[in-house]
Amino acid sequence: MLKMISLLIIGILLATVGIINIRGNISTIRYFHRRRVSESDIPKYGKCIGAGCLIAGVCVIIAGVAGFVLKTDIFDYLLLSGVLLGIAIILYAQFRYNKGIF
Repeated sequence: MLKMISLLIIGILLATVGIINIRGNISTIRYFHRRRVSESDIPKYGKCIGAGCLIAGVCVIIAGVAGFVLKTDIFDYLLLSGVLLGIAIILYAQFRYNKGIF
């Protein structure tokens, strides 16, 4: 029960940060992760980072709701794959627009 509530809270936070970033506000991203992003690439960078956070957040929410309703951990694979896909998209944005992770 506590695991499902934790997943819901984390998923909602990730999805919220993703929506904020998609709208162009990249202030939620640490400075050293965005310091080399050019001014013209900020909207594209925000959309890419936000998409990764949103995908991860939605998958965490779905896994939390499914675990709460179905009382099973069968959706752990969805959780893992969604979070890995979100991280892959975030890393792509970091390498493409920030020229590296740091």
